[in-house]
Amino acid sequence: MNGYTGFVHLPDMSSSLQRRAHDALMRFPALLARLGLVDREKGSRAFDLAVPVMVTGGMRTLLRIADFLMVSIALGESAVAGLELGFQYYFIPFGLALALTSGTISVVSRFVGADDHDAADFAVKQSLWLSLLLSAPITVAGWVYATPLVDLLTNDPAAIRLGSAYLRIVMLSVAFRFWSMIAARALAGVGDTRTPMYVRVLTVPTNVVLNAVLIFGLFGAPRLGVEGAAWGTVAANALAAVIFFAVLVSGRRAIALRLGGKQWDWDIAGEIVRVGLPLAGTRLSRTFGRFPFLFVLGVLGTDVVAAYAIGRRVMLLALMPAWGYSTAASTLVGQSVGGGDEAEATAFGWQTLRIALVTQLLVAAVLFAGAEWLAQLFRAGDVALTATFVRVFGLGVAGFSVSRTMRGALRGAGDTRWPFYGALLGTYVVRLPVAAAALPVGFGLTLLGVTVAPGLGWGLPAVYAAILGDMYARGVVNAARYHSGKWLRVARESTVGSASD
Repeated sequence: MNGYTGFVHLPDMSSSLQRRAHDALMRFPALLARLGLVDREKGSRAFDLAVPVMVTGGMRTLLRIADFLMVSIALGESAVAGLELGFQYYFIPFGLALALTSGTISVVSRFVGADDHDAADFAVKQSLWLSLLLSAPITVAGWVYATPLVDLLTNDPAAIRLGSAYLRIVMLSVAFRFWSMIAARALAGVGDTRTPMYVRVLTVPTNVVLNAVLIFGLFGAPRLGVEGAAWGTVAANALAAVIFFAVLVSGRRAIALRLGGKQWDWDIAGEIVRVGLPLAGTRLSRTFGRFPFLFVLGVLGTDVVAAYAIGRRVMLLALMPAWGYSTAASTLVGQSVGGGDEAEATAFGWQTLRIALVTQLLVAAVLFAGAEWLAQLFRAGDVALTATFVRVFGLGVAGFSVSRTMRGALRGAGDTRWPFYGALLGTYVVRLPVAAAALPVGFGLTLLGVTVAPGLGWGLPAVYAAILGDMYARGVVNAARYHSGKWLRVARESTVGSASD
């Protein structure tokens, strides 16, 4: 397949040890093939591309877990709740970055499949300009409005103070985060998922160490608490952005950032936005949907918010492999479509889903079994409640895996509307109405001058049902769209011209 570099090419690290590690890892898809669960060639290629992204995502997840663990130990339950509430606002630009980079990987992979590498390079530059236009006003808004934004979600003064302090600082890293994600997805579009992994292997441990030093005031540093977690994240994101910039400007990879020459092309910018816009809607609908959901949790108690936040972070270890398989599906489907092989594109989507499900369910089973022990690591909060949230998220892993992997396959073909429809269904038809039933009977909300009392007094069981219903609703929509084959028509109609036209 044009543009596929594969897991076996390790720049600057070729060694017998590396080859043995690679061979050991590749036994997993080989075993699944012998069991008849996947096609060996396609499953191996999907796994090949997914592993570095899984490592990267796993490290980011461990970073977030470490943040919550350290804040929990240092400051307690209200601080954990404040960190969760502030972090959700940080998810707004994060979601926009994911959407923009989804447009990047779709366009880059199709240009590579068509063997137009100059146009693929230009798409990276175009994405960088788009990211700067988006990130600057978001950073300013986050700095100015941090306190009133967090105040909307809780009445706990400590959670408001700590959450807004975290949000104000962490939003300074938005532009750096945008660029890092663009660079990582652009590299993935040409089949290089290892370089982003190398960058994260350096920057994520740096982030953890900085956070620990600044949260607890180690080695003579000031004890900054939640603000320390934010400053550590800003510094690590800036470091990652500088490294990615140097890598792509160097021209030593299969994709490059060429600073000179033409700076803007409306056709390519339009295609990046066309692919990314529905995904922006998908991410923002989910992110904005989290705020009323968190409000419901806040009504039930700060301990519920903290348990939810910790439980979700723990189970992200099982959910995060979907990032890798989603990226692999986008790359392989996009390159096959660009190369004109629709049958192979279709097969890659389904084979990637098969290996994704096996991988995530195995990890989820381990976390599900150890839920109570994992919850005990966090000294703040209700251990039993936290363990229950871990198990609830564990039951939703299959739905999440289907949703995210199929979304990646559709994205590779440029069909991003249906994942948006699935997000709307899962969030606003399933999650929020079901979660509202958890509120106490008679609890009133005033919306647009109208007071409603949606609570049925169902409490936490309604919250658990809302989480699971959301995950599986998205999975059904995305899988049904891919099964219909109608995304192939979108792929045929969404070709873009070369930047040199």
